[in-house]
Amino acid sequence: MSKFPPTYVEGFHNEESVLKMRYNVLEGTELQVSHLSLGGGAFSSFYGGLNEEEAIKTIQDAIKQGINFIDTAPWYGQGTSETILGKALQGIPRKAYYLATKVGRYELDFDNMFNFSTEKTMESFSNTLKRLDLDYVDLIQVHDIEFAPSPEIILNETLPYLLSLKREGKVKYIGATGYPLSVLRDIVESSSIPLNTVLSYCRNTLVDSALGKYIEFFQNKHVGVICASGHGMGLFTNSGPQSWHPASDEMKLVCKKASDYCKAEGVELGRLAIWHSMNQKGAATHVIGVNNRHLLQANLSVLYNGLSKKEIDVLEYVNKEYFTQIKDQHWEGVELARYWNYMNSKKTI
Repeated sequence: MSKFPPTYVEGFHNEESVLKMRYNVLEGTELQVSHLSLGGGAFSSFYGGLNEEEAIKTIQDAIKQGINFIDTAPWYGQGTSETILGKALQGIPRKAYYLATKVGRYELDFDNMFNFSTEKTMESFSNTLKRLDLDYVDLIQVHDIEFAPSPEIILNETLPYLLSLKREGKVKYIGATGYPLSVLRDIVESSSIPLNTVLSYCRNTLVDSALGKYIEFFQNKHVGVICASGHGMGLFTNSGPQSWHPASDEMKLVCKKASDYCKAEGVELGRLAIWHSMNQKGAATHVIGVNNRHLLQANLSVLYNGLSKKEIDVLEYVNKEYFTQIKDQHWEGVELARYWNYMNSKKTI
């Protein structure tokens, strides 16, 4: 058995870095993915400012250091993320990385945000390949399936079209993403088209361990689990979340107190959150959004070296003094309610 993953390219990769990287088989696929992977949400203004040149260098550096799984979507910057990735991947051997993208979620306004129809999925995927400048993607995922007007449109339109793409060789595997874990479970159970993966985000966090209760189900169904945003979309960082973050004011306040304590101690809360997430069992890879090389190295340091004694002490303190105060450990249903309240209000006008 080779000491290198299938994505290793001699003469391109940093051999020492690749040997240090941890790789796991993504259940339901033949992909051997890096334990830490790149989240495309950061290659847009989704999390604030973006320096495109630095983002491109970060992507290229990450792949050379052995990170081989990249997750993106048309939703991230309304095509910006895929466009930047298309530029960054020029000249990089196609063998060196696995590219995952999505269909179903698109525009910022509610009227045009979601569309799971065959026609839109066809149009979206064609545009995705053009932006990425690729002939195929390794994984195509139905994005945030809980927002579909009914599961039937996904089962009868979206997934059948994705299956046709798979048969054409334009995608290798099919998956689904969402925040409510029960919805991911239900689509796996009900679909006649086998799903290879599910992507769960903001669930293996310092306050929410719900994903662990579903791992056995997905394993029994031979469905690979991708875990994204262990820092809760910025909630568990010293910088704090963006204004759009759906967490409750109570949760944001508690997390602010925790981050203030971390700052006073000279510790980055985000490192504690990522370490915690990456050490939970079940997920093959952990998608983290980084758009500069400093953040890339900081996250690789957590993967390779873990936390210092001081960081462990601070983590124990914030868990005991702050995070135990949080009653509602997630924001499930919040975004969904906003969306459907708006969409239903249009029907009464």
